[in-house]
Amino acid sequence: MDSLQYWIFILVGMVITIFGLILVAGYTVLFERRCLALLQDRYGPNRAGPLGLFQALCDAAKLLTKEYFMPGFVDKKLYALAPILVVVSILVSFALLPIGKNISWAADLNIGLLFLMGLSSIHAYGVFLGGWASSSKYTMLGAIRTIAQLISYELAMGMAVLGVVMLAGSFSLTQIVDAQTTPYILLQPVGFLVFLIAGIAETHRLPFDMPEAENELNAGFNTEYGGMPFAMFFLGEYLGVILVGAMATTLYLGGWHGPWAEAYPLVGVLWFVLKTFLLVFFFVWMRASLPRTRYDQLMAFGWKFLLPIGIVNIIVTALVGTFWM
Repeated sequence: MDSLQYWIFILVGMVITIFGLILVAGYTVLFERRCLALLQDRYGPNRAGPLGLFQALCDAAKLLTKEYFMPGFVDKKLYALAPILVVVSILVSFALLPIGKNISWAADLNIGLLFLMGLSSIHAYGVFLGGWASSSKYTMLGAIRTIAQLISYELAMGMAVLGVVMLAGSFSLTQIVDAQTTPYILLQPVGFLVFLIAGIAETHRLPFDMPEAENELNAGFNTEYGGMPFAMFFLGEYLGVILVGAMATTLYLGGWHGPWAEAYPLVGVLWFVLKTFLLVFFFVWMRASLPRTRYDQLMAFGWKFLLPIGIVNIIVTALVGTFWM
């Protein structure tokens, strides 16, 4: 294969992957709405097509056909840049995940986990800039809450994944999955819980959806957005939920490992998807079950409880690895 064919192959793969992820995110919204209806003993969307399967396409068509309007009082460059940063940072993150034996979206970096954590920081910039550039008190409050919450819980998430790195001896996501002859959720149960709670906070999901508290901030950082830019924020949120589920699967649940996965790589992909969407269902279940916390409780929990537990988990992992393994 010459260089031109190689790059054509890469570009076609990127386009298919991006549109596939966008489609998955759209149907994740439908999945959430149907699950919430089931958990709350009511009907969900069930009119558009058989079993409501066309509802996601109808929602996409509605958002795509809405007028793009930029308010005159916003910082136009940052206002336009913010939703792009959110979506691009999350889409690039998926490129690093090994979804099957010798199968990844695009690349296997030897510092893949560090790269993922860095991309999560770019996502935080996108959300913050959206609130800052909108020049509204509601969006500004949402942006301040966002940056404080993300910084606080990114620290706890970083502490959690360090335990995995110590066990695997690598930052490569592929090597971390290959090292899990025993899923790390059994060796790092505390790290898994810290990671999962931090992931809920990072994606602004209940009970930690303070940056988007509708009854206080009228939707927070994205209040002044409409049409496609709003859809990009919305898409970024649901892609973020899938990404956190996929990261937890990769780091703690053995990734693509499962019965027949070694012999049949596509079976490994199915195991990866199943584990990821079980975690996505857990996120939905949390939304249906728990009330929103107060903001001071949210920050205190991150700094005074979750972060110290993450540090203790690292110390215990290091001691056990030194004196027992």
